[in-house]
Amino acid sequence: MKTIDEWLRRRIRMITWKSWKKVKTKFVNLKKLGVAREKAWEWANTRKGYWHTANSWILATTLTNARFEKQGYLSFLKYYLEVKV
Repeated sequence: MKTIDEWLRRRIRMITWKSWKKVKTKFVNLKKLGVAREKAWEWANTRKGYWHTANSWILATTLTNARFEKQGYLSFLKYYLEVKV
């Protein structure tokens, strides 16, 4: 269950990063998420692939699990533990 959760969170991060498309959009959105200007510019210009970036410290600290829960994404593990009889 935990591995499915981890994979799903990484996939959501990847889709989010990919949807931002341009460096400028990534930069603006990282700043909105509270990243310092210099770091946001550095991270927005990364040459790493989407899947690699989704698992990096860059997105793990900005697109957190708590943020996903706030947006309405459920954790499979938490849901399973609540429903489990």
